[in-house]
Amino acid sequence: MTKVLEVSDLRTTFTTPEGEVKAVGGVEFTINQGEVLGVVGESGSGKSQIFMSIMGLLARNGHAKGSVKFKGDEILGLDVKALNKVRGVRMSMIFQDPMTSLNPYLSVRRQMTEVLVLHKGMSESEAAKNAVEMLERVQIPEAKQRLNMYPHEFSGGMRQRVMIAMALLCGPELLIADEPTTALDVTVQAQILELLVGLQRDVGMAIALITHDLGVIARLADRVMVMYAGNIVEKGSVRDLFKDPQHPYTEGLLESMPRLNETEATRLQTIGGQPPNLQNLPSGCSFRDRCRYAFERCVTERPLLTAFAEGRSKACHLPSL
Repeated sequence: MTKVLEVSDLRTTFTTPEGEVKAVGGVEFTINQGEVLGVVGESGSGKSQIFMSIMGLLARNGHAKGSVKFKGDEILGLDVKALNKVRGVRMSMIFQDPMTSLNPYLSVRRQMTEVLVLHKGMSESEAAKNAVEMLERVQIPEAKQRLNMYPHEFSGGMRQRVMIAMALLCGPELLIADEPTTALDVTVQAQILELLVGLQRDVGMAIALITHDLGVIARLADRVMVMYAGNIVEKGSVRDLFKDPQHPYTEGLLESMPRLNETEATRLQTIGGQPPNLQNLPSGCSFRDRCRYAFERCVTERPLLTAFAEGRSKACHLPSL
């Protein structure tokens, strides 16, 4: 399979008055053409910061190092001019809150046509025609009339559709969707997810789907990457990971999902405690203070992400759960 994205030893830190925050601690993964990679974990696990690092969108106090190759070319550390030839064109991102991403002072027309005029060299009229076609593709009714509206005139679900349309305007090879349905009600969530599935199938692009919702992962992803305290703790196919989780944190996440056929044995569980302070990570395994299986080695030795079966790996000292 053609590799669209190859990430090696990516480390992201933030400098604060209280000290250095280690948001991402040396992650490695790939995304293949036409594949949906799910990235799951609690808030603060580092899943969003991985892709903000890749896109060159870190805050001023953030710094990323390592290697990020897009279609074989190194992009980490590129200057803004060079990076702009990739992001927004060949690699796009959808954020969880469209109201913070769409400019409230500019019409949807202006915000969409600018992308095509800048990156594709289209005329204003040609760009407007393409924008209408893309709005129709993401199932916005009366797209030609709505093109001249402002973001506040759209509902939350429609604004998210506008964001998806903008992200797809230039035909990206990789779409990064960061919690794309979090702020939406359940019915609209289902519509947006169906839309992403259909577009991915039609266009054949790769998708990185960042979420805390394992239900979304089960529905859309091919492979999944579980994050904890800035590191990958388990990777594998969705089928294998849901059927047979091999890291205590993954097991805990799955046990905390509500089930329709709940029994005494499958009653909703919680993961006790809190994630560690990223400014002062504990020795050994970062999950050890919350783990029901922790033993002496977990305190002194950090487990490395290691393959244990074809297409599967985990960062845990236990031979199996």
